[in-house]
Amino acid sequence: MSELNKEEIEVMGATVPFFTYTLGEDQVLEFDTSKCGPPDPMVNAMAGLKLIDSPNKKLVMINHKKPGGLLEKIGENYDTEIEQLEDGRVKLTFSYKSGESEQADLTQNSCHG
Repeated sequence: MSELNKEEIEVMGATVPFFTYTLGEDQVLEFDTSKCGPPDPMVNAMAGLKLIDSPNKKLVMINHKKPGGLLEKIGENYDTEIEQLEDGRVKLTFSYKSGESEQADLTQNSCHG
Protein backbone atom coordinates (compact mmCIF):
# COMPACT_ATOMS: atom_id res chain seq x y z
CA MET A 1 0.00 0.00 0.00
CA SER A 2 1.37 3.40 -0.92
CA GLU A 3 2.00 6.05 1.70
CA LEU A 4 -0.86 8.55 1.84
CA ASN A 5 0.10 12.07 0.92
CA LYS A 6 -1.10 13.82 4.08
CA GLU A 7 -1.13 17.59 4.17
CA GLU A 8 -1.72 19.59 7.36
CA ILE A 9 -4.67 21.97 7.20
CA GLU A 10 -6.01 24.63 9.52
CA VAL A 11 -9.41 23.85 11.02
CA MET A 12 -11.24 26.63 12.85
CA GLY A 13 -11.63 25.80 16.54
CA ALA A 14 -9.36 22.73 16.48
CA THR A 15 -6.89 22.08 19.31
CA VAL A 16 -4.89 19.34 17.53
CA PRO A 17 -3.40 19.19 14.01
CA PHE A 18 -5.71 18.11 11.19
CA PHE A 19 -4.48 16.43 8.03
CA THR A 20 -6.16 15.92 4.68
CA TYR A 21 -5.57 13.31 1.99
CA THR A 22 -7.39 11.63 -0.86
CA LEU A 23 -8.53 8.03 -0.64
CA GLY A 24 -10.11 6.84 -3.88
CA GLU A 25 -12.83 9.39 -4.70
CA ASP A 26 -12.99 10.73 -1.15
CA GLN A 27 -11.34 13.68 0.55
CA VAL A 28 -10.44 12.57 4.07
CA LEU A 29 -9.82 14.86 7.04
CA GLU A 30 -8.04 13.20 9.94
CA PHE A 31 -7.07 14.11 13.49
CA ASP A 32 -5.73 12.24 16.52
CA THR A 33 -7.00 12.97 20.03
CA SER A 34 -5.79 9.69 21.53
CA LYS A 35 -3.41 11.51 23.88
CA CYS A 36 -5.93 14.22 24.84
CA GLY A 37 -8.42 14.36 27.65
CA PRO A 38 -11.89 15.88 27.56
CA PRO A 39 -13.08 18.12 26.07
CA ASP A 40 -10.52 17.91 23.22
CA PRO A 41 -11.98 14.86 21.41
CA MET A 42 -15.45 16.44 21.29
CA VAL A 43 -14.15 19.93 20.41
CA ASN A 44 -12.07 18.61 17.51
CA ALA A 45 -14.75 16.24 16.24
CA MET A 46 -17.27 19.09 16.11
CA ALA A 47 -14.76 21.35 14.33
CA GLY A 48 -14.02 18.63 11.77
CA LEU A 49 -17.63 17.62 11.22
CA LYS A 50 -18.45 21.18 10.14
CA LEU A 51 -16.34 20.47 7.04
CA ILE A 52 -18.13 17.22 6.11
CA ASP A 53 -20.69 18.76 3.78
CA SER A 54 -20.89 16.30 0.89
CA PRO A 55 -20.88 12.51 0.34
CA ASN A 56 -17.26 12.47 -0.89
CA LYS A 57 -15.84 13.92 2.34
CA LYS A 58 -15.02 11.83 5.41
CA LEU A 59 -13.71 12.65 8.87
CA VAL A 60 -11.34 10.20 10.58
CA MET A 61 -10.88 10.50 14.33
CA ILE A 62 -8.23 8.50 16.20
CA ASN A 63 -9.07 8.37 19.89
CA HIS A 64 -8.04 6.42 23.00
CA LYS A 65 -11.57 5.01 23.35
CA LYS A 66 -14.98 5.08 21.72
CA PRO A 67 -16.36 8.59 22.39
CA GLY A 68 -19.80 7.73 23.77
CA GLY A 69 -20.89 11.32 24.39
CA LEU A 70 -19.98 12.36 20.87
CA LEU A 71 -21.75 9.39 19.27
CA GLU A 72 -24.83 10.07 21.42
CA LYS A 73 -24.88 13.65 20.19
CA ILE A 74 -24.30 13.23 16.42
CA GLY A 75 -24.88 9.51 15.81
CA GLU A 76 -28.16 10.11 13.97
CA ASN A 77 -26.60 12.72 11.69
CA TYR A 78 -23.60 10.85 10.27
CA ASP A 79 -22.78 7.32 9.18
CA THR A 80 -20.03 6.12 11.52
CA GLU A 81 -17.62 3.20 11.13
CA ILE A 82 -15.73 2.18 14.26
CA GLU A 83 -12.52 0.17 14.03
CA GLN A 84 -10.43 -1.11 16.93
CA LEU A 85 -6.74 -0.54 16.16
CA GLU A 86 -4.07 -3.07 17.17
CA ASP A 87 -2.51 -0.64 19.65
CA GLY A 88 -5.81 -0.29 21.54
CA ARG A 89 -6.83 3.05 20.06
CA VAL A 90 -10.12 3.47 18.18
CA LYS A 91 -10.51 4.81 14.64
CA LEU A 92 -13.86 6.38 13.81
CA THR A 93 -14.80 7.35 10.26
CA PHE A 94 -17.69 9.78 9.95
CA SER A 95 -19.46 10.06 6.60
CA TYR A 96 -22.02 12.54 5.33
CA LYS A 97 -25.63 11.38 5.59
CA SER A 98 -27.83 13.29 3.14
CA GLY A 99 -30.75 15.04 4.82
CA GLU A 100 -29.35 14.30 8.29
CA SER A 101 -25.87 15.84 8.45
CA GLU A 102 -27.28 19.30 7.75
CA GLN A 103 -29.37 19.01 10.93
CA ALA A 104 -26.49 18.17 13.28
CA ASP A 105 -26.00 20.68 16.10
CA LEU A 106 -22.24 21.18 15.94
CA THR A 107 -22.23 24.15 18.30
CA GLN A 108 -22.48 22.10 21.51
CA ASN A 109 -18.92 20.84 21.79
CA SER A 110 -18.80 19.77 25.40
CA CYS A 111 -20.11 16.63 27.07
CA HIS A 112 -23.27 17.29 29.08
CA GLY A 113 -22.51 20.85 30.18
